[in-house]
Amino acid sequence: MSIRNKFFASIMSLLIVLPLKAQMRWNQAYQQYFDQYKDLAIEEMLRYGIPASITLAQGAFESRAGLSLLATQGNNHFGIKCHGWTGRTMSQDDDDIGECFRAYDNAKQSYEDHSRFLTGNQRYAQLFRLDRTDYRGWARGLKSCGYATNPAYAQKLIDIIELYKLNQYDHARHYDKFMAERGARDHAVIAGQHLHPIRIYNKNYYLVAREGDTFKSIGKETDLPWRKLAKYNERDKHDVLHAGDIIYLKKKQKKAIKAYKHRPHVVKPGESMYSIAQYYGIRLKSLYKKNHLTPDYQIHVGDELKVY
Repeated sequence: MSIRNKFFASIMSLLIVLPLKAQMRWNQAYQQYFDQYKDLAIEEMLRYGIPASITLAQGAFESRAGLSLLATQGNNHFGIKCHGWTGRTMSQDDDDIGECFRAYDNAKQSYEDHSRFLTGNQRYAQLFRLDRTDYRGWARGLKSCGYATNPAYAQKLIDIIELYKLNQYDHARHYDKFMAERGARDHAVIAGQHLHPIRIYNKNYYLVAREGDTFKSIGKETDLPWRKLAKYNERDKHDVLHAGDIIYLKKKQKKAIKAYKHRPHVVKPGESMYSIAQYYGIRLKSLYKKNHLTPDYQIHVGDELKVY
């Protein structure tokens, strides 16, 4: 091959690879998906030996970060079709029109069925001879074993894992049972309303209140004592909640995340010491103490407050 032809061939190979990489951008919906389901994926890994990174990448890719119709209507996060399935089903176009897909009551059932689907199918037996930290081998193995028809499937999973650093979870020995149970139920419904998504911030869990919520209703939904919820959030248990209120599910930290170590908070119009404490996930008493202020101090727009 001539030098000119070699150069042309190398450029063409780059053009084939680059679009895959170029399409992979950090996405908030994907990050929220991983925050929500990482503990469930780790639980499945410790039970069945499937890398948590692979489970998370497949779940996010197949379900479009939990936003696909299969996920929102059928809690199916892995695109598993009906083959041999006797449970609830739903129909959706895929390789063919109106294909039959498995449907579940919640995401936890989908994750468990995904694990059983791989462990119980001889087609995937060779994958379990790989180390659970070998996510690249698992991604390529899933494609070669026929899990998906997309020719770029393996690389898509690898790109997702590496972009979001999901392989860190493949080394986990423990998981948060609360999030494994609660995080998997975001699309479940109580009294005709979807459960609140639970997020993670400053070593704590929180949800955002909706109009009509009370500490008692949130306590019932989360299986947490509602009086303690009020105490965690430094409020009276009978306080009226408003849409947008941040409600923490555990006792708050004494300081903000490390990113704010050298970044004071500049008070904006409409803010209070309490709203600032909630924003950073720290205790109100700690915020006063850090800034050598008494509880009767009235903050002013432009004040700089230490939060770390």
